[in-house]
Amino acid sequence: MIYEERIYTIMPGKMADIERRFANHTLKLFEKHGIQVVGFWKTVIGRQNFELVYILAYKDANDRMEKWQAFQNDPDWIKARNESETHGPLVAQVENKIMLPMSFSPLK
Repeated sequence: MIYEERIYTIMPGKMADIERRFANHTLKLFEKHGIQVVGFWKTVIGRQNFELVYILAYKDANDRMEKWQAFQNDPDWIKARNESETHGPLVAQVENKIMLPMSFSPLK
């Protein structure tokens, strides 16, 4: 397994909007495309308190590329993203990294 950490810096005042988009659209589309969610977090204490952090799991890099590309090109995702951003973008910046578990990690 590989894990992808994604960190979204949310536009000021848009955290509730991004939460709604994930709850009402994104999670269903992740499931449709076989994207496994490990968890979601909102930064409340730290360098920035307007971050959404989540981790996804994939079999390998090819699995990630295929599933992520299918998700990004899904007409339902494109529609949901466009409709949720009629008053401007929700995300200012996206960071991601791909991680491999260590031999002693409980997640493998």
